Amino acid sequence: MAYWFSQVAIFLLIWFVILFAVLPFGVQQPSNPEPGHDPGAPANPRLGRKAIVTTAISLLIWGVYYYLTQVLGFSLLSFHGN
Repeated sequence: MAYWFSQVAIFLLIWFVILFAVLPFGVQQPSNPEPGHDPGAPANPRLGRKAIVTTAISLLIWGVYYYLTQVLGFSLLSFHGN
């Protein structure tokens, strides 16, 4: 149980880091913002598309991590100088 929990936690950490990297892509400010709206707010943030892209990139990165650690057996301890 703890193994799957840690894998999900690692995936979620990767997902949120990638999300913050993907959020600024394709942002366009409205040409005439309505009064009371933030002029820096995006006109169409496309959050659904960004969530899908974030998930795809995160799955790829997590897959590489899983392969290196679980299949090939690499760990941070294997790079220790002893």
